[in-house]
Amino acid sequence: MDKINKNEYLQAKPKFLLHVCCANCLLYPAAALSKDFQVYFYFYNPNIYPASEYIKRLKYVKIVSEIYGVPLIVGRYEKKMWLDRTGTLKSEPEGGLRCELCFKIRLKKTAKAAKKLGFDLFGTTLTVSPHKNQAVINNLGMAISKEENQEFLVADFKKKDGFKKTMQLSTEHKIYRQSYCGCVYSMPKSRD
Repeated sequence: MDKINKNEYLQAKPKFLLHVCCANCLLYPAAALSKDFQVYFYFYNPNIYPASEYIKRLKYVKIVSEIYGVPLIVGRYEKKMWLDRTGTLKSEPEGGLRCELCFKIRLKKTAKAAKKLGFDLFGTTLTVSPHKNQAVINNLGMAISKEENQEFLVADFKKKDGFKKTMQLSTEHKIYRQSYCGCVYSMPKSRD
């Protein structure tokens, strides 16, 4: 994938803050969105455990940022806050209430950052994964959009072979592929 043409990129396109969950899920949405928006990547993932995994995922997001020539904003790694907020839901199944709260925490922080930094709208790469419920994510995004008075882009990036395309790009660019969502509760038991 070529770098985005800087002159074309800076034309009067709406400024879009894209929450990035990982480098793999970023590749296809970044390419698709850059046609219509001036995209900035926002890496905010207090759920990722352990810290070494967080550092590894951030490293590869930085690589994708360089590949596309798109600015990256890195939020604080607020692991303790995340554990405090989700701890009572640790026995919830994957895709349940804990995941919903995790999405909400990350989308709310993205909306607040978008508003503070003067972005026109925000969105997330989370919907590219076939393991994530796009309806839940988009409904949360729309609710947060109303609360924060910050426009949210409703999207399902797995449509039109989005997940397949992002995996092909991941292979092409030799991007690290994690084996779990990121949180301590989704970690394979052999890694504990």
